[in-house]
Amino acid sequence: MKPELTIQLMDTHAGGDVSRIVTGGITALPGDTVRAQMEYLRDDADGLRRLLLEEPYGIPEMSVDLLVPATDPEAAAGYIIMEVMGYPIYSGSNTICTATAVLEAGIVRKQEGKQHFKLESPAGLVSIEATIHDGVVEAITCEGLPSYIHTHNASISVPGIGKVNYSVAYSGGFYALVDAKSLGFDLTLDEERRLAETAHAIVEAIQAERGFSHYTLGDVGPLPFLHFMGPVEQVAEGYYRSRSATYVHPGVICRSTTGTGTSARLALMNLEGRIKPGDKLETISLRETGFIGQFTAVEQAGEYQVVENNITGKAYVIARSDIVVNCDDPMVKCNGLTHILKSERGA
Repeated sequence: MKPELTIQLMDTHAGGDVSRIVTGGITALPGDTVRAQMEYLRDDADGLRRLLLEEPYGIPEMSVDLLVPATDPEAAAGYIIMEVMGYPIYSGSNTICTATAVLEAGIVRKQEGKQHFKLESPAGLVSIEATIHDGVVEAITCEGLPSYIHTHNASISVPGIGKVNYSVAYSGGFYALVDAKSLGFDLTLDEERRLAETAHAIVEAIQAERGFSHYTLGDVGPLPFLHFMGPVEQVAEGYYRSRSATYVHPGVICRSTTGTGTSARLALMNLEGRIKPGDKLETISLRETGFIGQFTAVEQAGEYQVVENNITGKAYVIARSDIVVNCDDPMVKCNGLTHILKSERGA
């Protein structure tokens, strides 16, 4: 009989964004770092990403996180992030979900109260603080990537929309930051399709006009994200709240506000003098879920003010399953996939 090809999954969500954690079924990937393994997956085995984010197994609004052995001895596990736009080197919501899955799978043993461990992302080591109560993972706080404003208060003419003012942040990927009110949005769920259409047009226009280069990483590809910003209200001393929505090109409005989107907001608020170290910003999504970003420190790196931050959220396990990969199915594309799948003989 043909060998049965299966992939083991733990589906989770944080703020509504589903992260499919791949816990088994994939062979060891070449590469002496998680970043190198990500590059191999991207260049030579992109079939896994496409399989789990496309019909009949998934939808583009999901993300996928492949658990891999850590290459850094300080880390409990490594993970590679896959989204519709490709392979981001970091994501707050995916990190929150992966950290929760690592605890639920027993890779890291749960301890009551606060516990600390590290994961290895393609961007490097990430410190995790988990809050456990009665065996339940109540919250995950993870480091956001150092974030900065690359471009402040630029403008562009967008077909069908007109002049749009925007800033560009780097927080794990380049983000266009736009004021929602100026475009006629209140950031409510009924606006979701129009938000996606508007963001698509803006991102296409920016990509056509210019590219962006990270001050140490260099070219990290075309701008893939846009973050709609609602008004900021102060709800307590050092605590702010804002409605928000993150778009991933092409075509996806995230269910959550996203960790990297929240980090980008902190960088902009710092540059504009509206926040100080120790302050927090809670971003609220179209679905009324939220993440809390804390601005912890800032340092000057050449011309940029680089903001250190962390992101807090809660993830939920929603399914554990085996995906059966049938390459005879005309809906299933196995190109760039079978060489990394483990096989078991069927009965």
